[in-house]
Amino acid sequence: MRYLGEVFVALCGFVLRPWKLRWKDCALAFERASFDALPVVSGIGFLLGLILAFQSAAALRMFGVEVYVADLLAIGLFRELGPIVTAIVLAGRSGSAFAAEIGTMKVDEELDALSTMGLSPVGFLAVPKIVAATAAMPVLTIFAELAGLAGGALVLELLGVPVAAFWRHVVSSAGAFAIAFGLAKATLFGFLVAIVGCGAGISTRNTSDGVGVAATSAVIGGIVAIAVSDGILAVLCWIWNL
Repeated sequence: MRYLGEVFVALCGFVLRPWKLRWKDCALAFERASFDALPVVSGIGFLLGLILAFQSAAALRMFGVEVYVADLLAIGLFRELGPIVTAIVLAGRSGSAFAAEIGTMKVDEELDALSTMGLSPVGFLAVPKIVAATAAMPVLTIFAELAGLAGGALVLELLGVPVAAFWRHVVSSAGAFAIAFGLAKATLFGFLVAIVGCGAGISTRNTSDGVGVAATSAVIGGIVAIAVSDGILAVLCWIWNL
C-alpha cells in the first residue's frame, strides 16, 4: 500500500509538473517495451488469428457460413483476445525486465544511494517505466490485432472466401466502441503490468536468488492482475449491456 501511495503521489506530481519527469528514460523504456517487442507480438497475433480462423471455420463450414469467421475474429480480437494476449507478452517480457533491473539496483544498494541523495526510487525509476508501458500497450495491441486479422484473412482465402468479403465483414462487425474499449483495456493492462513489475523490483530481497524471485513474481503478479481486472470489466459490461 505504501508503494501504491508513492506511485499515486509521484504521478500526480508529474501531471502538475510534467517537465520534472525523466522523459529520456520514458522514451528508452517505451522503445524497449514497444518497438523491440513488435516482432514477437505481431507473430503471436498472426498465429492467434490463424488458429482461431481454422477452428471457427471447421465448425461454421457445416452451415456454409465460413465468411462469418471474420465477424468472430473482429469482435474477439478487438474486445478481448488482442489486449489480453498482448498484455501477457508484456508481462513476460517487460514486466520481468523492470523487476530485474530495479531489483539488481536494490541488491547493489543503488536504491539506498538514491534515497540518501533525497531522490525517491519510485519517482526516479518506477514512474518513467509505468508511463512508458502504459503508452506502449495500445501500440502493441493494434499491431497484434492487425496481424491476427491478416492471419484470419489468409485462412479464409484458402477456404475460398475473398479477402474483400472478409474485410467487409470485419468493418461491419467491429464498431468504434469495440475498438476503443479494447484499447482502453490495453492501456489499463499496461499500467497494471508496469506497477506490478516495478513493485516486485523495489521489494526485492537482498539474497542470492532475490532478483530471480522478483522477476518471477512480476510475471505471475502481472498475469493475475490482468485476469482479475479483465474479469471485473467483463462483469461490468454484462451489467451495463455494453
